[in-house]
Amino acid sequence: MALKVFISGKFYDKDDAKISVFDHGLLYGDGVFEGIRSYAGKVFRMRQHLDRLWDSAKAIWLTIPMTKEEMAAAIEETLRLNGIEDGYIRVVVTRGAGTLGLDPNRCSDPRVIIITDHISLYPKELYEKGLELITVSTIRNHPAALSPRIKSLNYLNNILAKIEGLQAGCIEALMLNHKGEVAECTGDNIFLVRRGDLLTPPKEAGILEGITREAVIELAGESGITVREIPLTKHDVYIADECFLTGTAAEIVPVVKVDSRPIQDGTPGPITRDLMARFHRLTRNHCT
Repeated sequence: MALKVFISGKFYDKDDAKISVFDHGLLYGDGVFEGIRSYAGKVFRMRQHLDRLWDSAKAIWLTIPMTKEEMAAAIEETLRLNGIEDGYIRVVVTRGAGTLGLDPNRCSDPRVIIITDHISLYPKELYEKGLELITVSTIRNHPAALSPRIKSLNYLNNILAKIEGLQAGCIEALMLNHKGEVAECTGDNIFLVRRGDLLTPPKEAGILEGITREAVIELAGESGITVREIPLTKHDVYIADECFLTGTAAEIVPVVKVDSRPIQDGTPGPITRDLMARFHRLTRNHCT
């Protein structure tokens, strides 16, 4: 059965799902998106994802042509039609078709696209043994130029960093901000463990406010771990007791080496493993 894709109120077979070549989402990356997960047929943190989508849209002066309730219903219907219970959902809102000029006022009818499928971001063995990162020279977007808190369709900043990491033999890469502080990876937030505390860059460091990041902070708090959102440097990463990444598609994945330096003994640490288990229980048993 061909996957069904939702586009602005109608469902199309995957091969027939198309938008205009004049859409500003294609021409200029003018739009926003969300990546969401479903577990056992339930969407994980739907409200938080939709709140972030609407915030991103508001930040770029884009009006989403449906309510959050209508969007939620469309997501659930797309999952149902495709028979997907444990899957990945990509919600895209483009500016709509316009002219070849930049003026967004010449665009009409923003497009809402919902794609559901399966995704496996990292091989299973990396969750057991951990992955290696390299710090790349491509810095995160300057917040005064394009706020990293906007989940826009223009991901060239991340893609260039991803290419740099791949060329160095790493499937994920660490990005710094314009101050030289640790920001995030190309598609994931980063956490460190140091003397029993959980450390992560603050929003002011120029990061995306990750939904999985927030879930992990909550889980850590519930288990009595002190969480500190503070500016971090590469030095902090190098001397960390543990390191891991979080993201909607990645969930929680351990990091065991950064810039050829092993993190402690080069194996996933106990706090990382505990949080991985807690997150697995949260998503598979409760899925709120």
